Amino acid sequence: MATDDTDYPEFRLRLPGGGPEARGRLLTEKGTNGSQKFVVLAGSPGRPEVVPSFPVRMPSSYRLRQRLIEDDVFVESETWPGWMELIEDVECNSPSAAAEILVGRSANGWLEWKSADGHPLSDFLDQVWSGPNQAWLVRGSNVSGLDLVRRLWLPEGLVTLQARHLRQGIEQGVSKDRLRAAVEEDYASTATYNQKVQLVEELHMFLSRMRPGDTMCTISGGRLYVGEITGDAAQLTSEDGRSGLQRPVDWAEQGHPYEDLPEALQQKLSAQHDVVDLTTVKDLIDGLGISDEDLIEEAEAADRDPSAEIPALTARRELELPVPTEELAGELLVHDVGWLREVRDLLWDERQLVLYGPPGTGKTYLALKLAEFLGGGPEQVKLVQFHPSYSYEDFFEGFRPQEDPHTREVAFRLTAGPLRELADLASREGNRHIPHFLIIDEINRANLAKVFGELYFLLEYRNKSVRLTYSGDDFALPPNLFVIGTMNTADRSIALVDAAMRRRFAFVELSPRTEPTSGLLRRWLAREGRDGEPADLLDALNTRIDDADFRIGPSYLMKTGVYREGGLDRTWRTKILPLLEEHHYGEGMDIEKRYGLAALRESLG
Repeated sequence: MATDDTDYPEFRLRLPGGGPEARGRLLTEKGTNGSQKFVVLAGSPGRPEVVPSFPVRMPSSYRLRQRLIEDDVFVESETWPGWMELIEDVECNSPSAAAEILVGRSANGWLEWKSADGHPLSDFLDQVWSGPNQAWLVRGSNVSGLDLVRRLWLPEGLVTLQARHLRQGIEQGVSKDRLRAAVEEDYASTATYNQKVQLVEELHMFLSRMRPGDTMCTISGGRLYVGEITGDAAQLTSEDGRSGLQRPVDWAEQGHPYEDLPEALQQKLSAQHDVVDLTTVKDLIDGLGISDEDLIEEAEAADRDPSAEIPALTARRELELPVPTEELAGELLVHDVGWLREVRDLLWDERQLVLYGPPGTGKTYLALKLAEFLGGGPEQVKLVQFHPSYSYEDFFEGFRPQEDPHTREVAFRLTAGPLRELADLASREGNRHIPHFLIIDEINRANLAKVFGELYFLLEYRNKSVRLTYSGDDFALPPNLFVIGTMNTADRSIALVDAAMRRRFAFVELSPRTEPTSGLLRRWLAREGRDGEPADLLDALNTRIDDADFRIGPSYLMKTGVYREGGLDRTWRTKILPLLEEHHYGEGMDIEKRYGLAALRESLG
């Protein structure tokens, strides 16, 4: 790093709309919190107004700008009519603050200040590099029994990380290998193996992955506080070991109530670590407390391409489930579109739903068609079928034998199952407002506690995350992932479903005794222009079956083959009567005499 101010070139900042250029210099001198200072040179122009969100996002820069205006240091420019101008040099606590007082909005000074040949200021500093900024969470509300957030971080403009036993001389940018060796030796007798592994990850993020311009978050008193990292990491000697490492942060003064945060952000914040990478939800953080109109004005003030999407606006796009239409009800032959809308509302409220009923009631067909409508197409729908040997490793993730294509050797590798694959797809940037559906056919045929494992918790608490059994990742079910199960009550009565599953799923019955199933075959026959006798026969059959779980659904008689010559008799003998023979096994009943076509036709006159 440079050791003298003259080693840095003069930096320039082009004002939006093709405006004039401001000029400034980076200083080696640091402020009280460790930020590297920046001087904006006299004669530099600035915008005459600020965006509405500026006082909320960057209160310290806003106050400095207002003070400069009140002291007649930042005045209307005679050189550039319509702009403001500094009439003397102004020293700022960081390059970002220097940019912000001129442009009247939040700004990343490490990227927006550029040398005469167009290189960003970050190119001239060690451990600062260009590219998208990241977001981080560091916990400080309970460090050795103290709330460092309110006691130290917010008033002093800092974030700290306890590194009580870490040797002195561990510099910023240290490699993970070197850090691992140091932690292994320094914490040999004071931490377990898992604690040392986690400590290496957290120290490496704080020392080597964080950089000026990144977003910093912390939680205290039920509020999320957000700021910007404004300088390098430093290792301090601390007698009590409470703040071994620190970075300067420009904190916004007003926190955001935790319960009002977006669900996807709450999921990431629930990870039980002292340092958490929040980059995947940075766009949500950027939009906190800012209206859509203010975000648009910020983008315009930053001179962005008007055709480009605004990330913070894109991230807050609302998840919606389309309302079922009369056309959908007609396609599915549902008696009343209100029934479909109720199912949609149950999915919206619960996120999980089970369609249950006897065989042949169209549970899987309805689940697929409804999911495709609500999700916007089949590409948002994945189907799995449970069976007695289905396991957590099959469903979510586990180690499976795979052949290496180069060595042809077989080794066990961690492999994602259908739920993990769909969850990763649903949580991908740009997909979070699109509903995704997992259809679990025959959901009651597997050992559900074994298959779901710790995921049972996430079905109920969608704003939380859990540590996964195999990968060790923190995982949460995306808010836009919906689950529809189907349950054949002839296999296992719904009464046998455990209380944990009942609490997490809404249950909707599809039974031949009630709509929409009871009249489905008759509506299908009418649409196909066929005689209504099969519907009469099915109704007569089901009135003779005492156990509602074993009544016969209409799907058996909604196939083309049934209506070829001899097809109805063949379907009755080979599909329907065997089910009833199994039901009455050992009772000595004459199935043909009670349920055969001839007997039913005779009863119908």
